[in-house]
Amino acid sequence: MQQMRIIIEQYALDFDQAKSIAEILALKDNEYATLVSWNDRERDVHSPQCLHCEIKGAPGWEVYGKNHEGRLRISVNDDLFVFIYS
Repeated sequence: MQQMRIIIEQYALDFDQAKSIAEILALKDNEYATLVSWNDRERDVHSPQCLHCEIKGAPGWEVYGKNHEGRLRISVNDDLFVFIYS
């Protein structure tokens, strides 16, 4: 899976803003990119909400993204927000 890291300094980015930035980047090389899973560490929410999907310490939402054609992982501000796109 391709990894992309985005750092925004001196601005309090919220989930919707981070998602918009990630979507623009994901769609750049693949107009059919679909958001497969995501995590918002700040609010402690993620999707999908797999309770028993954790494998070797990796959270369920990340395992799900990798196993459902995730091709691009976008980390915003050191995993404050993470988006996995197909």
